[in-house]
Amino acid sequence: MGETKVKIILLRVGELFLKGENRYIFESTLMRNIRVKLDGLKFKLERTQGRLIVSNFEDEDEIVERLSKVFGLSSLSVADEVEASQIAIENYFSKILDVDGTFKVDVNRGDKRFPLTSMQLEAQLGGIILDNNPNAMVDLYNPGYIIKVDIRQNGKAYIFDKVIKGQGGLPLGTSGRALLLLSGGIDSPVAGYLMAKRGLKLEALHFHSYPYTSPEAKQKVVTLAKKLTAYTDEIKLHCISFTKVQEAIHANCSPEFMITIMRRIMMRIAEIISKRDELGAIVTGESLGQVASQTMQSMTVTEGVVKSLPMFRPCLAMDKEEIVKISKEIDCFETSILPYEDCCTVFLPKNPVIKPKMKRVLDEEAHLDIDGLIEEALSSEEVIVIKNEQ
Repeated sequence: MGETKVKIILLRVGELFLKGENRYIFESTLMRNIRVKLDGLKFKLERTQGRLIVSNFEDEDEIVERLSKVFGLSSLSVADEVEASQIAIENYFSKILDVDGTFKVDVNRGDKRFPLTSMQLEAQLGGIILDNNPNAMVDLYNPGYIIKVDIRQNGKAYIFDKVIKGQGGLPLGTSGRALLLLSGGIDSPVAGYLMAKRGLKLEALHFHSYPYTSPEAKQKVVTLAKKLTAYTDEIKLHCISFTKVQEAIHANCSPEFMITIMRRIMMRIAEIISKRDELGAIVTGESLGQVASQTMQSMTVTEGVVKSLPMFRPCLAMDKEEIVKISKEIDCFETSILPYEDCCTVFLPKNPVIKPKMKRVLDEEAHLDIDGLIEEALSSEEVIVIKNEQ
């Protein structure tokens, strides 16, 4: 592109426009999240006419990389800012000398006071490029190169040729706070990412079963939480020893009900921690029908112990291939497939029940001191605050 006047980054907020009277709150939260994400870098952030603009920056690549992980931004573009006058814009285009092949000029005339219509200005600017670039050809339908001009009412025009896809969704924190059950598998980090994308600020809960599971299995979960902080900035990870609970179930209950009862106790503990820490929901990575514990009947029995909170299962209707794709996109997949067992593989029965009946489950649980087991498990709680290290 031609010589620059002022280099800026144009941020688009997408879904926030749908929020009506709450839009100011959402945009203010988004701006706060952007400032947190760009902490340690030189920049200026301002709001103007439905656009957020980052200026006065030095490390363009680092800023773009960080902004691409901010929920609430639909897209961003590195742009040149010029005066919103016909003379200034035409002068800018006269210095574009590197167009080789098909191109198109796309004008958004956000300021209707501008003397030319969008189509008139597109034709004028396209003509300037043709005059100065002998190998250039106009193609309005399948151009190899698109130059965009965004004319705003603040007296500025923004000229750019790339639109970088953002995360979309809602600004982190605008939908409340929730507790993610984080195992070492593929699904739960994806579930956390998807709910954070819907504006939920996350804490995480992990159950480990040392010495049946290794310290490396726990560290794997810490690593997954750290990878999620690329999008959430910070996660408080609650680690609970589940060894005594599993030993008690194994010793006193029918083997085929091991997973069902284990997960019901996990949910009880998750609800206790959520209520204590004022978290508004429980998030799991369950996908319908994927394993024995994720049939409709199993999930009904499992969630039956949660009395006061909603349970969010964002992966519920997704194929494994879809979940794996997102896992790779958020850089969790290679960590998730490391061969360290998690607590759900301890005392795993050969034939777990897939359609548990509530009465039979309650009969099996009657063999346990559930309140005592929960109290002992909670006494082992370790809290690790994990922050994003940009």
